[in-house]
Amino acid sequence: MKKQIAIAIDGPAAAGKSTIAKLIANSLSFTYIDTGAMYRAFTWAVLEQGLDPQNIDQACSLIGEITIFLSKDNEVFVNDVNVTRKIREPHVSGNVSYIASYKPIRLALVEQQRSLAAHHSVVMDGRDIGTYVLPEAEVKIFLVASVETRALRRYKENIEKGIDVPLEDIRKELEKRDYIDSHRDFAPLRQAEDAILLDTSEMSIDEVVATVAKIVKTKVGL
Repeated sequence: MKKQIAIAIDGPAAAGKSTIAKLIANSLSFTYIDTGAMYRAFTWAVLEQGLDPQNIDQACSLIGEITIFLSKDNEVFVNDVNVTRKIREPHVSGNVSYIASYKPIRLALVEQQRSLAAHHSVVMDGRDIGTYVLPEAEVKIFLVASVETRALRRYKENIEKGIDVPLEDIRKELEKRDYIDSHRDFAPLRQAEDAILLDTSEMSIDEVVATVAKIVKTKVGL
């Protein structure tokens, strides 16, 4: 059986993980796995059912009740409902860190993520890919950027998608998410010891992609 290769890209919200991971996956013909979208999809389902995302028992009651599917063209489905745009709305963004902090939900989604990596060469991005989901990944990269840079990026992304949220509100939301993600008890956001740190604050997308591609080539010869 052909050995599959895993590239793990971690970092805080809006550090550019998804954009870079997609481009690298496309260039290598690898499968791209947006783990953040999976947690957002679960959050959307919790809210859609009228459950409290800050109540672990209510949130975890949906485990086994919903199926999350990521299509090849990066669309996200929950039980056959296309939620690609819905999971980027402010009420989902403001609650996803609570959902992602619950161990039973993480275990359920991590099982799916590891199964995908076992059968495909993947580029997977998230908060704990290199430390917990795929600790044996051949390449581990930890992307960071200042909160001001990340807020502006998210603001521009939202405007392009027709979502109008004040820049200051986005900055505060990111700071809150950073705190929750890095202080949760189970699989918190942190840099793996063998991950390469890359600050993208002053870098263009092309520069980041070129840098990551060079790292991948050095590590695994692709």
